[in-house]
Amino acid sequence: MNIENHPIFQPTELWNQKLINRTVVAPMTRVSATVEGLATDEMAHYYSAFAEGGFGIIITEGIYTDNFSSQGYPNQPGLVTPNQVNAWRKVTQSIKRYQTLIFAQLMHSGALSQYIPKTFAPSAVQPIGVQASAYGGEGNFLLPAALSMDEISRLQKEFILSAVNAYQAVFDGVEIHGANGYLLDQFLTPELNKRTDRYGGNMQNRFRIIAELIAGIRKEVPTHFIIGLRISEGKVNDMTYRWKDGAVTAKELLAEVKTASPDFVHVAVQTGEWERDSFYPNESSLASIAREVTGLPVIANGGLHQLDKAAIALDEQHADLIAIGKAALVDPHWPIKTLKEIPTVAFHRDMLWPEATISHSQKIIKQLAEV
Repeated sequence: MNIENHPIFQPTELWNQKLINRTVVAPMTRVSATVEGLATDEMAHYYSAFAEGGFGIIITEGIYTDNFSSQGYPNQPGLVTPNQVNAWRKVTQSIKRYQTLIFAQLMHSGALSQYIPKTFAPSAVQPIGVQASAYGGEGNFLLPAALSMDEISRLQKEFILSAVNAYQAVFDGVEIHGANGYLLDQFLTPELNKRTDRYGGNMQNRFRIIAELIAGIRKEVPTHFIIGLRISEGKVNDMTYRWKDGAVTAKELLAEVKTASPDFVHVAVQTGEWERDSFYPNESSLASIAREVTGLPVIANGGLHQLDKAAIALDEQHADLIAIGKAALVDPHWPIKTLKEIPTVAFHRDMLWPEATISHSQKIIKQLAEV
């Protein structure tokens, strides 16, 4: 196949927007904001490079949504205060001269917070695994406190306000982070959600908090503002976790997603291998089930910078868009360089170790390029 004819590089139209291609920068935790949670000039350069490099959509790192329970990491950015909104506006404005959309990923860390001294979750269940040192953590996760109904109401109100703040910061939309083991995924996970009220039990109840967030955001933002949802099986602290009933659970969850009606579904894999982590014995994938059940645009990720795999995902209708993480981190000009068949630098673990900051990654990338 001629690279120029590859489906990943073909323009498309979604949400009444003309996209230059089907590439998406996957959300990647960068812990490079100020102590006050302000996006920096370094972050503006980091994100605008993806737009300059030809990506169709950028999804930011996880952004915390309140000042009492949501922040997961030191130097994580927020969208809570006016100063944080103004700081993010500098980032979005740096991208507006390109034909690239940017979505703010809104994230509540829940029991996986490595920052706040008292963590919160659907139920008082201690997470397995250990905190990530690359993001400033060490040792076991804390035993979280179970959220009260009043606390759920409060975090929902502030989550919705953070989406309004994203609109004020001139983002094109938001992605609700319901994946990878963070708070909203904790509600979805029966092993972590032992509640007996309206937020626990069957899938409808476990999904309720997400449905209410989507509905609440819809009421507060213009109709053109895009609202997406990220889901996954694996978790950052438990990469091998899978739903016991596989495709059955996927269909139950996605039936609720369809009813809530976000503008897209982003299916994430935790280990970076789409084919290994996304497929069920009947040869369906979580992404293809999402597309089939919801009828919504679907973003898939997991090593799909490999063009043969990306072609399968798009041509066989598993997904509409392809999110690229590590390859984008290494080279923000990946779309343009790949189209021109210019070699790119290969990803190396040291780019995210011992710290996953923008400055550290760029230092290692520069060192490897000079070798």
